[in-house]
Amino acid sequence: MSADARFFGHAGPLSLTTIAAAVSGAFDGDPERCFSGVASLEAATSQEVSFCEAPRYAAALRATRAGVVLVTHALAGQVPPGCVAIICASPSAAFGKVALLFHPRPVPQGRIHPTAVVAPDAVIGEGTEIGPMSVIGAGARIGEGCLIGPLVTVGPGVVLGKGCILHSHASISHAICAEGVVLHPGARVGQEGFGFTLAPDGRFETAPQLGLVEIGRGVEIGANSCVDRGALVNTVLGEGTRLDNLVQVGHNVRTGRGCIMVAQVGVSGSTVMGDYVSAGGQAGFSGHLSIGDRARIGAQSGVITDLPARAEVFGTPAAPIREVFRSLQVLKRLTAESRHVRKREAE
Repeated sequence: MSADARFFGHAGPLSLTTIAAAVSGAFDGDPERCFSGVASLEAATSQEVSFCEAPRYAAALRATRAGVVLVTHALAGQVPPGCVAIICASPSAAFGKVALLFHPRPVPQGRIHPTAVVAPDAVIGEGTEIGPMSVIGAGARIGEGCLIGPLVTVGPGVVLGKGCILHSHASISHAICAEGVVLHPGARVGQEGFGFTLAPDGRFETAPQLGLVEIGRGVEIGANSCVDRGALVNTVLGEGTRLDNLVQVGHNVRTGRGCIMVAQVGVSGSTVMGDYVSAGGQAGFSGHLSIGDRARIGAQSGVITDLPARAEVFGTPAAPIREVFRSLQVLKRLTAESRHVRKREAE
């Protein structure tokens, strides 16, 4: 199914040369032949571009009607007659680039909507667009070419680098962002962390949260996700980190580059992650942990101890994934044996 023109801009048709150049791919075909868009292997027509990366999709590749398919060298022989194969190292990554050629992201128009409220001392970079009913606080600095959607709140003193995108209803305070940061709808950044102490009289005393949030280049924060500012040190999201929807990052958390947290992950305060750590959906981290580079945490795991680099864990409490599955196999065998013994006794 092609992208719906009501919601997605379109830049086609594009020539085979243009498409191949965008992905540094090799092909054998008419360089001036043009194509109109992108689609899946099953839905693509002769005017569209698709991709195939894994051998398990070879049957769909052989049956496709696509005009162009991005493939690895190993799968090039499976491309049907009449379809052009563009050879590239990572077809899925290449397909993303091609999709952006046909459906480029909206470009800021440099307009400030009349209903937006912009503080007199806020600095707005050239070409930045600010949508209806948005609020830009005192002393905020917005970089060039940012796109700020409707009903967005940018707090006093916040710094946004060049090309940041803040979607509808997002809010950000007490934060410094590098270029290319994206906040999806409803994301909350910079609010107070969950910090309090129990007073002698039994009341909770809220501790002041005096840190900031530092967000690295290219970080994306999903819809309705929350990133608390630090208590006495800053919360930090490293360059290229991606948070899915409904993720919670507590105060003083620090991530390295390229970390991934899938939906409903919760990271308690002062946890420190290395580079390229990934956490599956609903994984939880207790506070003050150290997670090594490239550690992988399975979905719904509960991490309560430090993890070394490249650890692969699963379960609650999280344990090395091979140990977990060996334990499950033993438990399954013991259960079967117990059932067999009970059956023999009954007989």
